[in-house]
Amino acid sequence: MSDLEERLRQREQLRHHALATVPSVDVRMAGNLPNTPLAAAIIAFLLGSVFCFGLAIFLGQISLYWWTTYQLGFFIAAWSAFHFGEFAVTAGWNLEKCSIESFLLDNGSMYHIANSSAILEYLVTLYFVPYFKTRFWVSVVGMVMVLIGQFMRSTAMIHASTNFSHTLAFKKLDRHQLVTDGIYAWCRHPSYAGFFYWALGTQLVLQNPLCFVLYFILLWRFFSARTKTEERALIKFFGDDYVRYSNSVGTMIPFIP
Repeated sequence: MSDLEERLRQREQLRHHALATVPSVDVRMAGNLPNTPLAAAIIAFLLGSVFCFGLAIFLGQISLYWWTTYQLGFFIAAWSAFHFGEFAVTAGWNLEKCSIESFLLDNGSMYHIANSSAILEYLVTLYFVPYFKTRFWVSVVGMVMVLIGQFMRSTAMIHASTNFSHTLAFKKLDRHQLVTDGIYAWCRHPSYAGFFYWALGTQLVLQNPLCFVLYFILLWRFFSARTKTEERALIKFFGDDYVRYSNSVGTMIPFIP
């Protein structure tokens, strides 16, 4: 047996291992992160450490510097919890599609620019005009939005189970089912709506007016285009059943019917 054949055999065996990070179905992967259990464990550990750091700042356990505010602490904790949750939920309810990319850390340059811009706007404003960050009720509203958004997204992924995918599916498989109950009974794309409100909520927590507006515009454009593309595929998969469903259940994202 050649070295290549041996590696392929080992890879196939790994697919069925309890700690496997190799999807058992075809999933498009960028391949920029090493897809191994060790890499997944390291990332999970780092995200957990970041979460604890943010939580400590939020609870006032770390308040040595001008930037260690409850707002930034909540943002850091929410960000790390979101990415850990994406992997954890996928591993728990959709293992066949689980990989290192389920953390969604390799989510495109625009995503990282958006997060960096949010932190930059917050810190610059906090340093030069700290008064602009004193509206406690705005941050509270943002926290509620973040929690609701996270609940919607995680619940959608759990309820859809193997029908959920981080990437769009354009080929119907025999196991694909049209999910219209649970959270899908009152929101047509709860994972999208959940992330939409989660992201906007983080900017309310930070009281970032500029990034709030930019997030709204960019996220709306992204989800508007994505839902149209996905729904063309869903109509192709499920025909009139999906048409009737889409006519009776909205997306809960403003201006996207």
